[in-house]
Amino acid sequence: MFKETLVTIMERTEGSLGALIMGTDGIAVEKVLAEAGEEANLDVAAAEFTSLVRGAQRAGNDTGLGALRELVVSLDRASVLMRLLSREYFLVLAIKPGGNLGRGRFELRKAELEMAKDFAI
Repeated sequence: MFKETLVTIMERTEGSLGALIMGTDGIAVEKVLAEAGEEANLDVAAAEFTSLVRGAQRAGNDTGLGALRELVVSLDRASVLMRLLSREYFLVLAIKPGGNLGRGRFELRKAELEMAKDFAI
C-alpha cells in the first residue's frame, strides 16, 4: 500500500531519485529508489537526516512557532524534501538538480493527506 504511493510520487515528480517513509528513529518503513538513488545511498542519507527532523521539531516547539510540517535540504547532487506525517514518521523525496521541486512538494502534500489516517496517533 505505501509502496504504491511512493512509486506514484516518483512517477509524477521529474528528477526523482527516491522516496521513503522514515521513522524518527532512523529506520525506513518503506522505500522506492531509482538506480541513481541506490548508488547515492539515499536510504543511508535519509537516516542521517532524521537528526535534522528531530532538531527542527524541537526548535519549532521550543520557540513557540509550532509543529514542523516540511523541511528542505539543498545539496550539490540532490535536494531532499521531508514532509511530516506525524511526530514519529515522515516522507522523504530526493530530487536531482534540475528536477521539479515544486511538483515534489505538491506530491508529498497529497500523500500526507492520503496517509493521514494510517499515521494518526
